[in-house]
Amino acid sequence: MRSSRYLLKALALSGGMIASLLLAGPAAARTLNIGVMGELASFDTSQVAGGVWESQVLMDVYEGLLKKGPDGEPLPGMATSWEVSEDGKTYTFHLREGAKWSDGQPVTAEDFVFGWRHLLDPQNASKYAYMLYPVVNAEAVNTGEQPLEQLGIRSLDEGRTFEVSLNAPTPYFLQLMTHYTAYPQPKHLYDEYGRRWVDLANIATNGAFKPVGWVSQSRIDTVKNPEYYDAEQVALDGVTFHTTEDRNSAITRFRAGEFDIITDYPSSRYAWLKENLPEATHMAPYLGSYYYVLNQREGRKTADPRVREALNLAVRRDILSNQIMAGSFAEGLSFVPPGVSHYQPQEMDLGDADYQDRLARAKALMEEAGYTPANPLRVDLRYNTADEHRQIAVAIAAMWRPIGVEVNMVNAEATVHYQTIAQGDFDIARAGWIADYNDAENFLTLLRTGVGNNYGAYSNPEYDELMAQAANTQDLDAREKVLEQAEHLAMNDYALIPLLYYVSRNLVDPSIRGWEDNVQDDHPSRWVSFAE
Repeated sequence: MRSSRYLLKALALSGGMIASLLLAGPAAARTLNIGVMGELASFDTSQVAGGVWESQVLMDVYEGLLKKGPDGEPLPGMATSWEVSEDGKTYTFHLREGAKWSDGQPVTAEDFVFGWRHLLDPQNASKYAYMLYPVVNAEAVNTGEQPLEQLGIRSLDEGRTFEVSLNAPTPYFLQLMTHYTAYPQPKHLYDEYGRRWVDLANIATNGAFKPVGWVSQSRIDTVKNPEYYDAEQVALDGVTFHTTEDRNSAITRFRAGEFDIITDYPSSRYAWLKENLPEATHMAPYLGSYYYVLNQREGRKTADPRVREALNLAVRRDILSNQIMAGSFAEGLSFVPPGVSHYQPQEMDLGDADYQDRLARAKALMEEAGYTPANPLRVDLRYNTADEHRQIAVAIAAMWRPIGVEVNMVNAEATVHYQTIAQGDFDIARAGWIADYNDAENFLTLLRTGVGNNYGAYSNPEYDELMAQAANTQDLDAREKVLEQAEHLAMNDYALIPLLYYVSRNLVDPSIRGWEDNVQDDHPSRWVSFAE
């Protein structure tokens, strides 16, 4: 075994961050009010819908083996140290002495064993189970081919050590340990209450805050967890998450002092906000893609590759970026956005840059597939409720009309929207993907056959083989080439419609300390305080 070089760096960062926060001046203890764009599906991490707003709630009430600092970088969490074997395939995590659930029970390696098995249990049908597929037998366990006990994880030393065996060296594995799919779950509560352990009357969490109230489609209330090992360094009394899908209304409430932070303000308001609330208005680079999913299940109209190519050809991404979104998104022709570590995005080849030539080819493809303005392709386009999603949908519908496409637009609140498209009940649907960890694999795995968040059910054996090859390639340069080959294949198979690359957009009370822009837009409230 070799000692992890991440540990010393992480401990130094952790100490430095705490010191800087303490030296920044007196902090007023109060409740942080955050306006988030959707509803949490469940405090059971196996039942999460996948929205970025859910990540914000869950990272505040739970903590994994590693946690995130204000800058989004990994730091020691439930584990204070770890070793990695010479072949990069075995991780041994040493758990923190004195770590407790909010009910006072100790957090043990058994809770991690239970939590990971619970996520991968095929009976739970977790959309995010694939995140743990690097673990030995994880995919076989998740598909029911192996029992849960065959998962490559062990609790050692009476629950103080957690060992993980991987199929192959996984460069992003420590980053993954901060994600909610790798959180523990309190086995003692599941043993007592079963699935009702997440009821507020029963729940215990191991993060800096614990939930105490939940009004559906309105708010989730949390208070500081007194059992948290670092509770003395947590400045806030609690955090309240307000479900506010009307982003303009959220701005009004922010200006009235009801909210301290709102996430993802409308791009159309950026210029006004920057002029009128310059110190509060944040916009920063972000590892995220905005795209349309094409349903490729048998019998669906968009299963025809000619239709998929035509729909891509007819989209004016420059119009979407510069005019519809006023420059607050960048136009995109790849699924993986720019800025991902050790990777060059592979853009879709749409041929001649002249739009009229592209439109002529799109019309020809549609006619070949049997669709014309006289015999239009009629499709439902689903999007989650937000002004900018509606504006983009209206613009794209207009771009598709000349090639013989009639669009019926259907909108729903975010949780319902994603549940609907996960069930395959759509033709074309808006989606967004924000990196869970800084690696191209996090995007490209969404196009693997059978993956839960592969909403369009895209399936290509050659693509799957390339992704498997990349997973078993240790050399980072060679791995990059295989991943790039996979994206090139999928983009020119028109697996989806890449549209735009995200930037993060937040309004933050200028009196807040410990909140930093970062490429993954992660902001644990554990670090936040208010200057007096």
